Amino acid sequence: MTLTDLRYIVALAQERHFGRAAEKCHVSQPTLSVAVKKLEEQLGVLLFERSAVDVKVTEIGRHIVEQAERVLREASQIRDLAEAGRDALSGPLRIGVIYTIAPYLLPSLIPLLAERAPRMPLMIQENYTHRLADQLKKGEIDVAILALPFAEQGIVTQAVYDEPFRVVMPAAHPWVKEEALTTAKLQEEPLLLLGAGNCFRDQVLEACPRCAHGTGLQKTMEGSSLETIRHMVATGLGVTVLPSSAADPLVDSQKLVAIRPFAAPEPTRRVAIAWRVTYPRTKVIDLLRAAILDSGLPGAMPVRG
Repeated sequence: MTLTDLRYIVALAQERHFGRAAEKCHVSQPTLSVAVKKLEEQLGVLLFERSAVDVKVTEIGRHIVEQAERVLREASQIRDLAEAGRDALSGPLRIGVIYTIAPYLLPSLIPLLAERAPRMPLMIQENYTHRLADQLKKGEIDVAILALPFAEQGIVTQAVYDEPFRVVMPAAHPWVKEEALTTAKLQEEPLLLLGAGNCFRDQVLEACPRCAHGTGLQKTMEGSSLETIRHMVATGLGVTVLPSSAADPLVDSQKLVAIRPFAAPEPTRRVAIAWRVTYPRTKVIDLLRAAILDSGLPGAMPVRG
C-alpha cells in the first residue's frame, strides 16, 4: 500500500467515475483501475461497487477512504514542515476566499502579497464557507478568508476586520432623502438577496428577521453574485444590502444607484482568516493578516489583538 494508492481511492470516491478520477490523478484510466483492484485484493474487501453508469463507495470503503484522507493530510505536513524550515514565505500558498469577499479584497491584496513575499505564488479559489471548511480539513487549501461565526474541529480562526453593511437603492428612490436607514425599513421594499446557503444572505436576514417572511415583490436571487444583484437594483427592481467594500466604491462610479448607511446600531460582519491547527507556516498567517489590513477596504475596521 502506497500514498499513491490512497490518492487513487480518494479521487475515485470523490469523482465516482474511473475516467475523471484518473484525469484528476494525472494517470491513465487502466493504471488507476488496476491499482484500485490490487489494493482491494490486498485488503481483502470491496471498496467500490462498479456499474456501467456509476461507481459507489461501499460501507467499509467509506471508512477506509476517510482514513486515507487523514493519512494523506498528515503526509502532506512533512513537505510543509520542510518548506517552513527553509523559508516560510517561499512556495505556493493555497487560499480559499468566500464569494462575497474575494472580488473586493483580492485586487488590492494580491499586489501587496506579491511585493512582500515575491517567492510565494498564490493558488486562489472562491467558494462557499462550508466548502472551504471541508477543503481546509482535507488539506486542499492552506488558509481561508471568511466571515464569522465559524467553528470547525482542528481549525484555528483569527478575526481581522469588521465591515459595516450599506443599503443600495435605485438613484431615484425616495430613501435617497434619508441620511441613514433603519433595518426595519427593509421590510417596505422588494429586497434582493443572495440564494440560500450564502452566509452573507444569512447575515442580512439576521439584521432584519422579518425580511425572511416578506410579502409581495420580495426577491431572493438563488445563486446570484452581489454584482448581479447590484445591477438589478440599478434597473429599479428593488433594494439590496451590500458590505461596505462592495457598496462604497459605487458612490463615485455608478450613477444609477445610491448608497446609504444604516442607523446605529449598524449591522456588520466580522471577517477572519482560518487555518489548520497543524499548519506550520505561521509567518504566512501573520503576513496575510497584515496585508489584508493594509489593503484599504472601504469601511473596514481592524479587529485588534
